[in-house]
Amino acid sequence: MAIEEPRYTVIDSAPPFERRLYSAFVVAETQMDGDFDAASRSGFRRIASYIFGNNLQAEVGEQRKIAMTAPVTVAPIEQGWRVHFVMPSAESLQSLPQPLSPQIQLRKVPEHEVVAVRFSGWTTQATIQAQTDQLRSWALAKKLKLSPQVQVARYDDPFTLPWNRRNEILIQIEP
Repeated sequence: MAIEEPRYTVIDSAPPFERRLYSAFVVAETQMDGDFDAASRSGFRRIASYIFGNNLQAEVGEQRKIAMTAPVTVAPIEQGWRVHFVMPSAESLQSLPQPLSPQIQLRKVPEHEVVAVRFSGWTTQATIQAQTDQLRSWALAKKLKLSPQVQVARYDDPFTLPWNRRNEILIQIEP
């Protein structure tokens, strides 16, 4: 069964690098402390709880499940990490149930451009840094101005073999 991903158009491509224009989407996000791996695991569980029914649809007074999407994205923030899931495209801020956990927020992400690099394997700090450096070099050669924030996007479940994993580094292009 295919899992929905956020919609985007490829503007420029030189595999494994791409420049993409993402359509607007809604995310469920949480902030976590700890190292990258611990924040990723805990953040995933917290948001998974929301999409599996730890929520309230106010109009009907019931909880409901929300379809799983990919990727799970982790980005460093001033105080730890931000972990988010993109909500299904059929959902909006108005249609989504409210999280029962005050640690989960819903937010609309406007249309935006990013540069991306796709890679397989584990998302270790060394791999993330190496892929980020290569992506920034590619973008610099294209004379693109990038945000300092790097997002790590992971598309597969934890049981996927490392060589079959799809990971990406995403960096937003600044105007």
